[in-house]
Amino acid sequence: MMASLPSWLSKDEARTDVCILSLYCQPGAKSTEVQGEHDGRLKIRLSAPPLDGKANEALIQYLSKVLQVKRTDIELLSGDASRSKRIKVFGIDHQKVQQLLCP
Repeated sequence: MMASLPSWLSKDEARTDVCILSLYCQPGAKSTEVQGEHDGRLKIRLSAPPLDGKANEALIQYLSKVLQVKRTDIELLSGDASRSKRIKVFGIDHQKVQQLLCP
């Protein structure tokens, strides 16, 4: 039996080692951490300010560390200047993403 994926996580149909994350990011927080769900997206608080792409860079570095993938394996698909973002992660399956991001 296959467990259903959370609303914020989807699989790439072509590859099993690629996941798409729908995120809601809150820059300027005290610390960088996963904060649960917000409107069907995974909420991540970022300590970086929303200036000059600093929050996007902090998000990618945080995901790289938590998901144990290289920084180059993470791609911002949409939401460059928005709190709502779509991220593509290469080299990891959806079960491992859930395990690492859902405490």
